[in-house]
Amino acid sequence: MSLRLQIILLVFLGIGLAVVVNMVRRRVLELKYVLVWLFADAVLVVLVLFPKLIKAITRALGIQSTMNMIFFCGFLLSLVIIFSLTVAISKVTAEVRRMSQTIAMLDKKLLESSSGDTEEKELIEKS
Repeated sequence: MSLRLQIILLVFLGIGLAVVVNMVRRRVLELKYVLVWLFADAVLVVLVLFPKLIKAITRALGIQSTMNMIFFCGFLLSLVIIFSLTVAISKVTAEVRRMSQTIAMLDKKLLESSSGDTEEKELIEKS
């Protein structure tokens, strides 16, 4: 890998890192969802700085081509990101379900407690 390509890749990785960090700083993204991206960026920086490392890993795993190794790593990274997003969505879904049940119970209690005024009951039932 030429020095020029290494510099270009490092610049792009630095820009990507700056964008992600800025989004965390502005609270657009939460840090727990960005850790996979930060880890991937760090690994890519190491591989750009030490290109012989990817060749050594390729030979150690018995993969024929360095390009196949790069695609394999991209596939693994995609799986990790999909898994982390699935875990996050599952947590949010459980929280929404719990909140919906709590709201329904509070609505029921409110309906039962306001037994005197029929207009209030109608307003509550409409909402």
